[in-house]
Amino acid sequence: MKYSLVYTKTAFDDIKKLDPVAKRRIKKKLEQFSLSPFKYAKKLINPTIGSYRFRVGNYRIIFDIDKNNIVILRVGHRREIYK
Repeated sequence: MKYSLVYTKTAFDDIKKLDPVAKRRIKKKLEQFSLSPFKYAKKLINPTIGSYRFRVGNYRIIFDIDKNNIVILRVGHRREIYK
């Protein structure tokens, strides 16, 4: 079962700020993760910013799962994403 990727405005703005190489890598990985999200996801300890995260190199993708949708909440460098 393939999950649909849904982006919040914040996530969309986060992605716009990234360099083209990082954007491509993240897009490719998200398509791969959408086939089986729970295989790659880590549950977040502090659920205030989101329930799960994906790791793509030094970037983190914070998301929730709602029925058949992966709702992308934030995308950013691991140094800044949790602040």
